Amino acid sequence: MALLHRADLTPTKLELLNAWLPTRDWYPGPAAPDLAKVAAFRFDDPAGEVGIETLLVRAGDGPVLQVPLTYRGAPLDGAERWLVGTTEHSVLGHRWVYDATGDPVYAATLAATILTGAGQAAEEFEVDGVRQARANDMHVTGSGHAGAVVPAVTGVLRVADTHPTRIATDALDLTVLRVLTDDPADPGDAPTLTGTWAGSPTPRLLAYAG
Repeated sequence: MALLHRADLTPTKLELLNAWLPTRDWYPGPAAPDLAKVAAFRFDDPAGEVGIETLLVRAGDGPVLQVPLTYRGAPLDGAERWLVGTTEHSVLGHRWVYDATGDPVYAATLAATILTGAGQAAEEFEVDGVRQARANDMHVTGSGHAGAVVPAVTGVLRVADTHPTRIATDALDLTVLRVLTDDPADPGDAPTLTGTWAGSPTPRLLAYAG
């Protein structure tokens, strides 16, 4: 379960991405995008320290782009390359926002979701001490099965910052699609993560292990 706060972010997530996305080699849009959010989902950090959210965004009538992010209360050592920017959260204070493909917490949760057949985290807001459920606007599913053995991911060794993005960890390799098209690369027999959202009811390939 992801516990969220009704809060203001300055700058907003989309403002950060408007500046950051054009610096990526895999980004196919305009140099000065005005991004719109398409959908989003979250994973739980078992330690409860790192926010993990994947945004689907689009610039104009361009393709849907997948941007996983992690939110931290302090800088991640050695991850300057993956820093998207910083923002002020009206409840949590200063937050460091990272491209999650370089964050080992994201890699570990992505691997566990794929291999165990899990999905996105349920989302709740806390308002005046009362928790309120928020409907997910995106649903994701791993192709694995409950009880599967998940290698312990403790570090990211290399990231090929391309489309798709390939993450080599100390336990297994992961691939994250950045540009979501109707004809993605075939992952073969690899375990996958697929997702659906409003306007895309057919499961779309998002990531796979391998």
